[in-house]
Parts: sequence; structure tokens; C-alpha cells
Amino acid sequence: MAEVTIPIGPIHPALKEPERFMITVEGETVVAADVRIGHIHRGIEKLAESKSYIQNLYLTERICGICSFTHTTNFSQATEEILGTEVPKRGIYLRTIVNELERIHSHLLWVGVAGHEMGFDTLFMYSWDDREIVQDILEIITGNRVNYAYNTIGGVRRDMSPDIAQKTLKAMDKLEAAMQKYVDIGLNEDTILKRTQGVGVLKPADARRLTAVGPRLRASGIKYDVRKADPHAAYDEVPFDVITSDTHDVHGQYVVRALETIESIKMVRWLVKNLPKGEYRVKTPRKVPEGEAFSRTEAPRGEDIHWLRANGTDKPERLKIRAPTYANIMNVAFNLKGAHIADVPMIVAGIDPCMGCMDRVIIIDVDKKTQTVTDEAGLWKFANDWYAQGGKK
Repeated sequence: MAEVTIPIGPIHPALKEPERFMITVEGETVVAADVRIGHIHRGIEKLAESKSYIQNLYLTERICGICSFTHTTNFSQATEEILGTEVPKRGIYLRTIVNELERIHSHLLWVGVAGHEMGFDTLFMYSWDDREIVQDILEIITGNRVNYAYNTIGGVRRDMSPDIAQKTLKAMDKLEAAMQKYVDIGLNEDTILKRTQGVGVLKPADARRLTAVGPRLRASGIKYDVRKADPHAAYDEVPFDVITSDTHDVHGQYVVRALETIESIKMVRWLVKNLPKGEYRVKTPRKVPEGEAFSRTEAPRGEDIHWLRANGTDKPERLKIRAPTYANIMNVAFNLKGAHIADVPMIVAGIDPCMGCMDRVIIIDVDKKTQTVTDEAGLWKFANDWYAQGGKK
């Protein structure tokens, strides 16, 4: 039987963001897969060098619309480490609360998207309706539903009043009941079982070798979570379990996210009830002394890393970001090989990809066959030359 190469993307109904997957099939079976990234690279790391630290809070928040708070948490933590700033304990708790609320809304979003990809749109509509509960609470706490502008260097921007605390606790009760329903559906609904069980199997050894992170890693039975392995914020105080699955497939990813959401609900409840008294932020200087810092958090999609270098000015010298989708994309290409072509959307959706977070651009000197790193002036010259020659250079 002849092999046929099928492009999926950059624009495709199964992809919510532009990216290109070149799938080679023999009949209905995928025999090779290649992922081409870079279609929506936004130059955030380079742009960060021209922005002040406060401006970069707003920039890093827009790395991802769903994981926006985890990125500002990382950037704030790195900056605070170089400054030697100790964030008040109340501010640390409030940071942790919003991080877990973000995880809840992200996982509920994924449940809906997964339902849509498998043709189970009723699950999509119900889960997104329940997601409004946590979105409303995020808006009450921060003032916004997605990009919250809540983090600041030295703490958080707003306190939590007793009234907001009570509303948050009531919302957690409603969400816990809803999530138990989604756990039951995930374990018993035929549509989900037939579309996810045995699909996208990633054994533990392959998960380690192919840098899996987050629910993808834990669905392969590996009990690793940055919140436990390298506690930040208040994660060394709040009790919670790391959820894993032994099925190693997309169904395991569903179960991990659903049960993980219930854990997050319990964590928010504990944090609100044990919220320390006192200040929730401290003032910090505009200029940051020379130094380097490495910060990582457990984003809803997995380990998120920020590395920051300061040079004594009010702007960073270098910011390097490794979002979780970048770590997971290699195991997606691996999982696609041998899969049925109808399972491709479920395997890709399994990691909950965020293409804008992941995308990178590397300039390669074709003659010398070397990668080139350039400065801002060099990038402008390259862009102008490229367009002047009709995009053929």
C-alpha cells in the first residue's frame, strides 16, 4: 500500500492555533510524523529586553491566555530572588490561591475541548458552563477573568476581603460537586472510553526520554509535580496529593486532570481558611541589581521555567522562557507514529497544547549550516532584507 503525506495545519479545524503536522499514512495508519513549529512566534523574549520589569509583568502574562498567572508568578519570583525581596506570607497565599483557580479553569477548559475533539459536544457545553463558576471568582478576586494583572513584584495587587473569601468557599463547594460528575463520566461514558483508552500510549521510560511534563507525565505513572519536587509560593504548606494514572494513554490524561482539579479545589479551600493576616505586598525598587535567577512553577500544562538575568538597570538583560508545550511536543510526534489517523486530534489535544507559548524561531546560515543569534538591529535588517526580496531569502 502506498504511503501518503497529509498536512494537518497550519490552519485546520482540529487545531485551535496555527501549527503544522506532516502526517505520513499507509492506509489508515500513521507511519511517520513531523511537527513544524514557529507559525505564531511573537518574539516575547527579545521584546522583554526593551521593557521595564513592571511592563514585563503585562508582557509575560500574555505568553498564554490560559496559564497567564503562572508566567507572571515565575517572572515575579525570579525578579524577587535577584532583589532579595521577601514577599509577605499573605501575598504568597493569595498568589497560590489564584494559581490553583487558574489550574481549575484550565483543566475544565481542556475537558470541554477534549469532548469537542471526540464529537462529545454535550460534555463541552456542560464543562464550559461549570467553568464560569471559577471564572466569576477569578474576576471577583483580581478584577479580570483571564489576564488578571494580579501579580506584582513584591506580592499581589489586591487583598481578599472576608466577603470574597466566603464567595470563594461557596464556589469551591459547587465546583467539587460538578467535578465529581466529570470524574464519573470519564470513567464510565462509552464515547470517552472508546476514543481515549489505548490511544497515545506513552510508557514511563519514553515519557522520561521525551521530556514529558505535567498531566502527560503523570498519566504515564510518574509521580512528578514541581509543586512537590521544588515547592514555590505556599506549596510547602498546603496539603495535596500528586495524581497519577497507570494507563499511560489519553484516558489517563483525562483522569489525571479531573482528579487534579478536585485536589486544587481542596487546596483553594484550605488556603482561604488559613489565609494569614498582614500585608499582601511590599514595595520594591525600580532598578534591579546585577544577578541571575531561575524560577519554575507547575503550570496547568506542566513545568514552566523562567530564567532571568539583570544588569542593574530597570530592564532585564535577558529573559529565557520554556513553556510546557515545548517540552511535550516531542512526545506528541512519537505518539502519532502507529496511531490511527482518526486518533490524531485526540493525541495532539491530549497534552493541551498552547502553540503561542511554545513557538520559537531559529535563524540558520544555510552556507555555514550554523544557527545564528542576533541583536535587535540584526533582526530588523534581516526582516527588511527578507521582505525586500519577496520573502525568498
